[in-house]
Amino acid sequence: MVKTILRKADISRKKSIYALGIFCSVFVALSSCTKDKVDNSQYDQIQPKGPKPSWGPTITPQMQTVIETLDTISPIPLNTLTPQQARMQPSPADAAMRVMRNYNIAAPAMNVDTMGREVPVQGGSIHVRIYTPKTGKSSYPLIVYYHGGGWVIATIDTYNASAQALAEQVDAIVVSVEYRKGPEFKFPTAHNDSYAAYRWSLANASTFKADSTKVAIAGESAGGNLAVAVSMMARDNGIRKPSHILSVYPIARYGFDTESYNTYANAKPLSKPLMQWFFMHYLNNPAEGSNPLISLVNANLSELPATTIINAEIDPLQTEGGMLADKLRAANVPVVRQLYTGVTHEFFGMATVIPEARDAQAFAAQRLRDALK
Repeated sequence: MVKTILRKADISRKKSIYALGIFCSVFVALSSCTKDKVDNSQYDQIQPKGPKPSWGPTITPQMQTVIETLDTISPIPLNTLTPQQARMQPSPADAAMRVMRNYNIAAPAMNVDTMGREVPVQGGSIHVRIYTPKTGKSSYPLIVYYHGGGWVIATIDTYNASAQALAEQVDAIVVSVEYRKGPEFKFPTAHNDSYAAYRWSLANASTFKADSTKVAIAGESAGGNLAVAVSMMARDNGIRKPSHILSVYPIARYGFDTESYNTYANAKPLSKPLMQWFFMHYLNNPAEGSNPLISLVNANLSELPATTIINAEIDPLQTEGGMLADKLRAANVPVVRQLYTGVTHEFFGMATVIPEARDAQAFAAQRLRDALK
């Protein structure tokens, strides 16, 4: 199942361990990680049809079922398509919803209200979706959230489950940002849009019941990169920094030669060829890969807020998540990294069908609640 790695300050200089899992394991989850026995009956019924894939010998039955379902609804590798074609394909989130239907798993009640706003950015405007808990408070902490998709595909709709879950479990307002993507808008457009949305959220927080003095920043995959990069930009420009960063399986470097890239080169839904495809369509040229906004592990990370990093075991990005955690510690930034075994990239948003996602989400929410008190 899931192992625990406790990284304490007095052992921070020891060799990093990237390949082991840690801690107890999204559409929407309601429970938190405890030592008490958790009811997994909803998950136990979910069983795959075939053998475990060669690229994922440790994959859990629930995760394998989602991947098998994704193979049936989106069989064409995205890296063989144009970006426009790839954006039309069903996503891992769609596969998780299909599994829910196949096993008669009902979606939990939606305990947030949503509204859209337009945010001015250089050369136009972008859309944000604001999630407000239905708990009736006059003011809430603020989380600015960035979705994944390699800066090329996916939308705030694709990652709706994660944003909604954070709003509900943290009891905070979440601003989910629809930044512009490549190849139509190359680097650093997504990064600049994300920073503009962060500044807009701070400046306009009172208009949607958010408290700009209690702000965190979060994101998944490319969005996990953006969460750290925007925090760096805020620091460098003298803007209020977030109180906490949640970075879920972040893209943290340009390069394809790490241990996890080698071990999980053919993993699904994220593979080495797909990561190369993402970079090809977002960067203007390979030299931009060394930019600190892309290669976070080579950036100045000093004076960033406390950070939570969540990684999946069966993921080409696993190793660089550990590298980023080590670089943050070296810069004296408090950081906790949790690595969940048996699951793949994109697991975080699948809590209704994957227990590790339920637990990862609950852990992330607790970290954010503690930071936003």
